[in-house]
Amino acid sequence: MTGIWEQLKDIVAMYGLNVIAALAIFVVGKFVAGIIRKLICKIMQKRDLDATLTGFISSIVYAALIAFVVIAALSKLGIQTASFVAILGAAGLAIGLALQGSLSNFASGVLIIIFKPFKDGDYVSAGGCEGFVEAVGIFTSSILTVDNKLVIVPNSKIMSDTITNYSAQETRRVDLVAGVSYSDDIDHVKGLLLKIMAEDARVLNDPAPFVGLLEMADSSVNFTVRAWVKSDDYWNVFFDTNEKIKKTFDAENISIPYPQLDVHMDKD
Repeated sequence: MTGIWEQLKDIVAMYGLNVIAALAIFVVGKFVAGIIRKLICKIMQKRDLDATLTGFISSIVYAALIAFVVIAALSKLGIQTASFVAILGAAGLAIGLALQGSLSNFASGVLIIIFKPFKDGDYVSAGGCEGFVEAVGIFTSSILTVDNKLVIVPNSKIMSDTITNYSAQETRRVDLVAGVSYSDDIDHVKGLLLKIMAEDARVLNDPAPFVGLLEMADSSVNFTVRAWVKSDDYWNVFFDTNEKIKKTFDAENISIPYPQLDVHMDKD
């Protein structure tokens, strides 16, 4: 018994301090990892980032820190951790290759949430789809089309394509083309088009409406009509102005010619 006791004392003297140091590393490391996790959450919340993204990133950072602490504690006990690091690296590589598409969507979702090219309720054209943004998620975004179809678009497709946000600015320009016959008085037509713009209270005065001769086409003389409006009034002004132009031209006996072709036949 005396010999066994002496051996136990030798083992405790040899490994006891290492065990205590390993426990201290684990406890302190876990405490620090928790503080860092809370700090990351506070920073992301101050920047008004998505709550799901905040929880996801903070959990990943916390898990990585805990893994580092455990490896450091095992190393203090004299355990070779190189094999553990190699296994974790190989597992991470395999998971990354298997989830390549999902990780691409996740990275794109993080970029969308951070840089905010659009927000909920904006009317956008993105990822081959056009409509109102319903929600921006970590992996996908939801877009509601004008015909009330909900389209789920992968975030990677959105970030790899051109994004057009029609709601980003307070004003938009309405562009129309009005064609009249070559026999009509172009000064009179131009005055009527300007009058139509002036009578619409939704058309802004600054920048002022513009009407110009666009081209002398094969069958008509085409005028371009440009008016600045608030973004919310764009489509209403677009449709109403087209209707007003047609009614005004009818009342003023201004013809809107159809495409036509003159055929000349020579007879021997």
